[in-house]
Amino acid sequence: MNFKRFWALFLCRNLEFLRDRSALTWNLLFPLSLIAGFAFAFSGPGLDSYKVGVLGESSEDRACEAGEFCQLRYIRFVPVTDLPLAVAKIQRHQLDLLLDPGGRRYWINEESPKGYILERVLRGTAEGLPLSKQTVSGQAIRYVDWVMPGVLAMNMMFSCLFGVGYVIVRYRKNGMLKRLKATPLTSLEFLAAQITSRLWLILVSTALVFIGTDQIIGFPMFGSYFALFVVFAVGALSLISLGMLVAARTTSEELAAGLLNVLSWPMTFLSGVWFSLEGVRPILQKAAQFAPLTHIIDAARAIMFDGAGLMDISGHLLALTAMSAGALAISAWLFRWE
Repeated sequence: MNFKRFWALFLCRNLEFLRDRSALTWNLLFPLSLIAGFAFAFSGPGLDSYKVGVLGESSEDRACEAGEFCQLRYIRFVPVTDLPLAVAKIQRHQLDLLLDPGGRRYWINEESPKGYILERVLRGTAEGLPLSKQTVSGQAIRYVDWVMPGVLAMNMMFSCLFGVGYVIVRYRKNGMLKRLKATPLTSLEFLAAQITSRLWLILVSTALVFIGTDQIIGFPMFGSYFALFVVFAVGALSLISLGMLVAARTTSEELAAGLLNVLSWPMTFLSGVWFSLEGVRPILQKAAQFAPLTHIIDAARAIMFDGAGLMDISGHLLALTAMSAGALAISAWLFRWE
């Protein structure tokens, strides 16, 4: 690999992106406007239903052990199996009440208005059952706080997929790849320059959006900023490799756009960007684990809200690394200049 040729192509790709004012503006203003919109829309009192975590595999069956409580409307029962994680969600106001019917106990956050109401309802409907009260405290996680990692990851996904996959297909269609093939440039140098250029541009734009919105809105951060940066870096590489896979042999911009949309939109709705996957069908939860976006968002939220370190999210990092290695190997094998 010749570093001079790599560096020349790397600089050319960066200048091409920076001179495209519309693309640059979109990458910065789109996530900013989304986060600002959610902050405005969900800053006041809402009409969300109550969310109750129930220890056990089947939430409704276990909740019914607490009497008529399970028959009440506007209460969503979520099965949980990890008690420490569920208690942490009570602290962060992500669950309004945690119920253990088998152990005859429940947890609430005394600073949560919804928790107070649910406790009164539980005591009234489960009259006669000995229930032990456990209290916790903690800062509330607003919806804008919770959705922010998903918005950043989603914006990063579109930039990675279309900024690499669509661009390479355009190069191939207008004959630029054919002309590059006639030069001493190798496919490894070309692909490495494309990946590196997109990676650093995505990380810089994501960092600017995060810092800018944090200064205005103020997000909770219980973990390490370095760990969060590592998650976004590994996640961006995984998404870029997915875009490379689409662009390896595609010659039509229309087909490339269709394939990239087929990849991006299911990930957007099944990776927990807008809503939690708790309570959805188990088959969808398992399918979401095959999407890089799911691991990026889950790891980022674990760092920001639960104070997780790199070892705690090592499973997500290993999954992203494996996806990157597999997609890059296949795309390098399939890549053609023409």
